[in-house]
Amino acid sequence: MSAMLLVLDLGNSRFKWALTDGRAWTPGAAYPYGPDFAAALVAALGGVAPPQAAAFVSVTTPERVTRLEQWLKVRWGIEARRLSASTSALGVTNGYAQPERLGADRWAALVAARAQRAGAVLRGGCRYRGHRRRARCGRRVPRRRDPAGPGAATGGAATRHREGRRGAVRHRQLLARDTAAAVAGGTLYGLAGAVDRILDEQAQALGASPAVLVTGGDGARLLPLLRHAAEPVPDLVLRGVARLSGVEVAV
Repeated sequence: MSAMLLVLDLGNSRFKWALTDGRAWTPGAAYPYGPDFAAALVAALGGVAPPQAAAFVSVTTPERVTRLEQWLKVRWGIEARRLSASTSALGVTNGYAQPERLGADRWAALVAARAQRAGAVLRGGCRYRGHRRRARCGRRVPRRRDPAGPGAATGGAATRHREGRRGAVRHRQLLARDTAAAVAGGTLYGLAGAVDRILDEQAQALGASPAVLVTGGDGARLLPLLRHAAEPVPDLVLRGVARLSGVEVAV
């Protein structure tokens, strides 16, 4: 029996996880950190079969990283491996002047995308990120930075804060009847337009339209608005973490 690997993606507001042995892939639900991260870990992972190894990427606070490492050590006696970006891995070359400055979650997404021969990755969360690779040689070549901007959730949350409202901003129509809906819809349509423009320029520069994968919490909201074809892969980062840990998982 192959060893079971636990992979985690510690984001800004929540964490995701999956279990894999290279054959089976068992994704878990995304969990908010809440006021007690240890309690959230118990809720998410308390009932799973004990893994033999763990690997993760993180953009959250050092305190949460330490809490995760301690929790895994106490519960299952495993040392979690934290992944970071490198100069190259599994056919992907990091084009940053300082490779380690590239976010580990973005690096993992690119490695997973390479396995599916995708040329671009759109990650929609608290901030959207557009990543690109050269389609032929697998090289990721940012300009000064990857395209980035506020995500749909960020736009809605900012409006709720200003207007003193609670709850989700549900309306995503471009023509709105109140400020919250107008900002939310404008943010979403603005992101979709920016993504299409970037993909148009990529296609012109590369001589072919890249295959596009969409991931992240707000990724599904953008899909209906894009002119370019795109495939949703919600757990792309986790699959990249598994690949970087030496476990081959089909995307």
